[in-house]
Formats: sequence, structure tokens, C-alpha cells
Amino acid sequence: MRRADRLFQIVQHLRARRLTTAAQLAEWLSVSERTIYRDIRDLSLTGVPVEGEAGVGYRMGKDFEVPPIMFTIDEVEALATGARMVESWGGPVLAASARSALAKIALALPAKRRGDIEATRLFAPRFHIDSALTEQVGFQLETIRQAIQRKRKIEVKYRDAEERETERRIWPLGLYFWGKTWTLIGWCEAREDFRHFRVDRMSEVAMLEEEFREQEGRSLEDFLARVKM
Repeated sequence: MRRADRLFQIVQHLRARRLTTAAQLAEWLSVSERTIYRDIRDLSLTGVPVEGEAGVGYRMGKDFEVPPIMFTIDEVEALATGARMVESWGGPVLAASARSALAKIALALPAKRRGDIEATRLFAPRFHIDSALTEQVGFQLETIRQAIQRKRKIEVKYRDAEERETERRIWPLGLYFWGKTWTLIGWCEAREDFRHFRVDRMSEVAMLEEEFREQEGRSLEDFLARVKM
């Protein structure tokens, strides 16, 4: 990758995230952290408002904007494939949102490029998926997703691998998809620790009115630091 392209990619990553570390950028761009530190310094010297510091993370100043960019054919294919996976595995609300997003992306492309999305030959078929299970998981998934957005606690009835059922009150922090199953990462009040829960093992999920505030030692970032995902 040319250095100019790498600098542009760094700007795009920083604009898209609340906080990004040099280690993350180095991994995504296949360079050393030392190179990232040098690139960040050079971007700052040219007037790009990069905020943050080494060892903590970086973000872009709120008022910084760059002109609209055009998607490459590989990027269009990645977006289309991701949307098709969400349609199959993300439940009805996310599926509808994925279709809507693809339509908006198509409108943002020049007329002669709009066929690129339909021409993509990468698929995520759903005919082999149990429709009853998909419907149940989709409902649970949407409730959890809304709770994460609103920072609201949830109560679940959960069946573990030994078929033991318990009731848990959880601070929902993040959802992870593993190919066939979704997993919720959350702070469990009963265990006073982080726990992960398979969504397909939840028989009931209720979003509570009670909100939670991410505290030091109880955030998703703290969990990821512990397991080094």
C-alpha cells in the first residue's frame, strides 16, 4: 500500500470510531506501530486534527470533514456480502435495515456502477436455517440490541449447556456473531462479573426501565482487555 493511501485509510478509521489505538491501526494496515506513530505525527503536522496520545488511542476532531469518496468494486462487494449475511442471521429488523442501507448505497453510486451490487456473486443463503429458531433469536436479538443502544438493563431466562435454567439481570455490552450463533457479552449482577450468553439459549428477554452506566472495570473495553480478543 502506498503511504498516501495508508494515511487516507488512517483518517477514515479515525473518523469512523470513537477511539482507535495504534496497535489496531497497525494490524489493519499491516505495518508496525512505529510506522503508525510516525504517520499520526505527520498527519498532525499537516493540520489534520488528530486527538489523543501514544499508548491511549486516537480520534478525529469533531469538525473535521473530507470530501465524499467513491466505493471500489471490492468495497461494494464487501458491503453487499455483509448485508446478505445480516439478512440471513440478523433478525427481521436488522435484515430490513440492511436492505435499506444497500438501496441508499446504490443511489450514492453513479448510474453505471449501480449494477455492481446486484452483480455480486457472494451469497449467504438461509434455506438451511431453522425458521422457527431464527424468528425466536431475531426477536431476542432486537430486544438486546435496543437495550445496548439505550444502556438499559435486561432480565433473561437462560439455559446453559447442561440444560439448567437461571434468571439473570445483565448489563448488555456487546453482541458477537460466531457463524451460526450470536453471543451477548454483559456484566452479570448475580455473578458480579463479566459473562457471555448464547442468544439461542435465552427463552425470555425483557428490557427494563432501569439504566446502567459503564463503570471502570465493567465496560466492554475492560472485558476485551481481559480476554484480549
